[in-house]
Amino acid sequence: MRKKFRPRKAPFILITIFLLLLLIGIGAGEPSRVLEQAKAICLSCIGIG
Repeated sequence: MRKKFRPRKAPFILITIFLLLLLIGIGAGEPSRVLEQAKAICLSCIGIG
């Protein structure tokens, strides 16, 4: 007797949560804020900022 294939639910739930949080972060403008902070840190590291 062959076992019936049943996909696991946890990976799908985690991917859904990840995508939801990703969209919330993009909607809140986080990518631009992260880039601003990265530029400030890099410039201060090399002594310009």
